[in-house]
Amino acid sequence: MSNRSFVTAFLLTFADTRELQLLHFWLFLGIYLAALLGNGLIITAIACDHHLHTPMYFFLLNLSLLDLGSISTTLPKAMDNSLWGNRDISYTGCAAQVFMFAFLISAEFSLLTIMSYDRYVAICKPLHYGTLLGSRACVHMAAAAWGTGFLWAVLHTVNTFSLPLCQGNTLDQFFCEIPQILKLSCSHSYLREVGFIMVSACLVFGCFVFIVVSYVQIFRAVLRIPSEQGRHKAFSMCLPHLAVVSLFVTTGLFANLKPPSILSPTLDLVVSFLYSVVPPAVNPLIYSMRNQEFKQTLKKLIQSAVSQHH
Repeated sequence: MSNRSFVTAFLLTFADTRELQLLHFWLFLGIYLAALLGNGLIITAIACDHHLHTPMYFFLLNLSLLDLGSISTTLPKAMDNSLWGNRDISYTGCAAQVFMFAFLISAEFSLLTIMSYDRYVAICKPLHYGTLLGSRACVHMAAAAWGTGFLWAVLHTVNTFSLPLCQGNTLDQFFCEIPQILKLSCSHSYLREVGFIMVSACLVFGCFVFIVVSYVQIFRAVLRIPSEQGRHKAFSMCLPHLAVVSLFVTTGLFANLKPPSILSPTLDLVVSFLYSVVPPAVNPLIYSMRNQEFKQTLKKLIQSAVSQHH
């Protein structure tokens, strides 16, 4: 295959035996249903309860939409391939998957950065919360996160798929991932996209530094709270967000920047699984289940649904 024009489809080779394929199918199905249920409940609860129409929950609603989108970009195709023993994904399907995944993941990271600012203002500048995070400001911030993701995805996708591919068409992955496609490109032509990924990594690192600095300020403010109950409440509000960000950044950076000497398809699979599948499924649990306000809303929603049914 001397040029990309001959590549009409890619082969996703993440499970070689039928038993493994079926195991992957059931694992993916379980995780996908959990993500749909968890994020669906968050979206429904926040949309239906006017008590939850605050900046924090508005951003959480956006995060759930992005999580649903990102996991729906990768898992349904992987489940379809696993169930029917297929391996192929069309060239346009692969490009669409790369675009959607890059769009949603970039937007999600921008949103996580904004959410750390929201927590910082809530805890360090509570008196200015209403002015700094009014409804218009929140809508502008969320739109900026979605817009940034869209722009970034266009640049990455066009850059990746303009490369000539001459190393076959096999991707050792369960979805179309940019680092895997770069492995198929002709010598040196991929360096431009590698440079672009480096720039992305620097921007991600910049956002991560912003998040860390926000949390240093938050923890300093929390430690000055006199009551233990107040401290506990503030910590339980912030630590889940920090845990999600850390997992997201470390696995994402490792997947894109790990040295070529570490050539392990299994490791590639595990790392991709960690940053693409685990956060969307786990985020609802982390963000909501420790939140009393949200639990009460959920309880009311379920009770009203049951009473209507009867």
